Amino acid sequence: MYRYDEFDHAFVAERVAQFSGQVARRVSGELSEDEFKPLRLMNGLYLQLHAYMLRVAIPYGTLASHQLRKLAHIARTYDHGYGHFTTRQNIQYNWPKLEDVPKILAELAEVEMHAIQTSGNCIRNITADPLAGVAADEVDDPRTYAEIIRQWSTLHPEFSFLPRKFKIAVTGAPSDRAVTRGHDIGLRMHRNADGEPGFEVMVGGGQGRTPILAKTLRDFLPVDQMLSYLEAILRVYNQLGRRDNIYKARLKIMVESLGVEALAELVEAEWAQIPDGTLDLPIEERQRIAAYFAPPSYVDLPDESSALDGAIAADASFAAWVESNVHEHKQPGYAIATISTKPHGGIPGDASAEQMEAIADLAEQYGFGEIRISHKQNLILPDIQKTDLFALWQALGILGMSAANAGRISDIIACPGLDYCNLANARSIPIAQRISERFSDLAREREIGDISLNISGCINACAHHHVANIGVLGVDKKGTEYYQVTLGGVSNENAAIGSIIGPAFDEWQIADAIETIVDVYLQQREVGEKFIQTYQRIGPQPFKEKLYASD
Repeated sequence: MYRYDEFDHAFVAERVAQFSGQVARRVSGELSEDEFKPLRLMNGLYLQLHAYMLRVAIPYGTLASHQLRKLAHIARTYDHGYGHFTTRQNIQYNWPKLEDVPKILAELAEVEMHAIQTSGNCIRNITADPLAGVAADEVDDPRTYAEIIRQWSTLHPEFSFLPRKFKIAVTGAPSDRAVTRGHDIGLRMHRNADGEPGFEVMVGGGQGRTPILAKTLRDFLPVDQMLSYLEAILRVYNQLGRRDNIYKARLKIMVESLGVEALAELVEAEWAQIPDGTLDLPIEERQRIAAYFAPPSYVDLPDESSALDGAIAADASFAAWVESNVHEHKQPGYAIATISTKPHGGIPGDASAEQMEAIADLAEQYGFGEIRISHKQNLILPDIQKTDLFALWQALGILGMSAANAGRISDIIACPGLDYCNLANARSIPIAQRISERFSDLAREREIGDISLNISGCINACAHHHVANIGVLGVDKKGTEYYQVTLGGVSNENAAIGSIIGPAFDEWQIADAIETIVDVYLQQREVGEKFIQTYQRIGPQPFKEKLYASD
């Protein structure tokens, strides 16, 4: 893992001291809320419906066990005993007292963490494939490049006050597990005909009220030219992005207005103005950063495990968990284990202080003390020996975190919605809980198979509902909460925006509507088809006919 250098330590300490003074001025009344707002947003502090919310950065979703213990301590000491993991691989605390925030930031700094650039019109937390460094299909570890981008973008003098917030995602594998086409800039690594690593550069993605998939700006960019090319894109956006209309300020709107070909010409012209070599990434620097992400000391093991096979044969519940929550590792004898934060009827993304501490212990007991946060709001232990999977699963059962539902219908991505967020139109959490409970039967969930279901409480689409196989959007109709359904979204390398299926459902109808959609799929699917494949084959009409049969 990356470790702070002297500059990092000094910078974060100075920011904590600075913000402490700003909070003191706000508490004393010297600063009004309007005056305080831009200052708190620079430090990841939002004002929600009932309290302040602090968003803490987890760069590219990678945590050490001692950092997770600190997050647990903060939840217990300064919040209501839990934290909420988000789709940007961050953690949010929903109930901190304003006067305690400087203490929280100081404690985060002790373990090399902060909340800088988790809000505001700047380059936000850089996200990456949560299986980075361990995935069997990986070209190269994207965390090296995500860390380089993090360092380059932190308090970048040109890009601290962009027209709108700006999001970058990096993946090092052909299987896109970072939703790269849903970002302002998506970088997908591959090799050219000569075997050299480089990036497909995609621009102009985003969700919200105008969902758009990023378009390819450049098919292949050599890795040493990554920063200079990103700089050119950001400069063009900073110059031409709209600042007169918040709804038209994102890069995606500029790309749609200009066209990707015209944008490419502008970026190439700007790129040519950057002096040769000033932002190149020399191989020595790439190797220096990559050394922080060197593989741990794996034990030489056979890839087959009779102990694992025996446990799978003996316990159907464990077999189901392995089927859904365990993924192939590049190292023989090891596996990647997803820990679901979505027990049936639970709140997606929430983890208690006790659960976080226990997972930190398990990461050390069965792995190398590392934990990943996925954009699906789950936790991942990246380096588990196959012979330890059964013991790990048993320990997770005690924590209430052994749900065998990764990638299944109850693995719901949900924003906090109207229970917390002052931007929301409707509640997300209770709807997610009802749907999850509806599909709590393990055998039925396995029969349904892989499917994504995401719920957003407003058009800002923090839960990525546009790119879910089944998307649910909360809307307000004359003071009543309704839920609009989209079908056909995809978030991987074959990304697609879902289509609205018809009129919205009220809060008591929506779970029935989801069940009807699933029933149509089960009736219509051909052998081996996943939900999205059936939908793409038969289209929306059979679903509409069943959903609105009585209208």
